Order: sequence, then structure tokens, then C-alpha cells
Amino acid sequence: MIHRTPTASEICRLPASERRDALEELLAREFKASLLMDEEEEFPLDGNFFDLGLTSLRVAELKQRLERLLGCEISTNVLFNSPNLARLLDHMVTEVLPGLSGGPLHGGKEQP
Repeated sequence: MIHRTPTASEICRLPASERRDALEELLAREFKASLLMDEEEEFPLDGNFFDLGLTSLRVAELKQRLERLLGCEISTNVLFNSPNLARLLDHMVTEVLPGLSGGPLHGGKEQP
């Protein structure tokens, strides 16, 4: 279940065709911050989080931060079993925040 946060609301106000890109930018920004990367540095979509230098503790912290920002629960298993941004993004769009990929949230009804 998701709860509408300012960040989720901002993404949902975008045209449906732009929501996935906005979510990707948010995820990349948060991962780069966790890795102490410069804003100008590109975060590889297919780069393994752990190969890039994240530790399991950092992943847990990042999970909590993303949950607060997006108002949803993110499975720890997904972060450890799909340890790259492309897979996490696909999971987020299809399983966690399906309304971001096009239609309204929560099974067909937008919620405030």
C-alpha cells in the first residue's frame, strides 16, 4: 500500500509518459547520494549495487529513505535479489507503484 507523500504526488502530477523517468531520476539520485557520487556522475542502470560500493547497511538505510519519500513499502529481498537500478525500477513501476506507469493509483482510483 502506498500513502501519498509530496514526492509521490509530484511524480503522479506528471504526464503518465514522464512518470517512469521521474522515478528513475529519483532512485538514481538517492543511490548516488548513498555512494557519495557527484551529481554529474552517471549512475549505471545495470550496475550491481554491491559492486558499486554499497554495503548491506547502506542498502537498508536507502530502503527506509525511499519508503519515506515514496510512501510505500519496498521489499528488502528485491534490493538484495535484484541489485541494480533497472530491476528495482521495473519492480517499483509494476509491483509497488503501478499507477506511476500510466493509470491512476490504488486499483483504479486516485487517492488524495
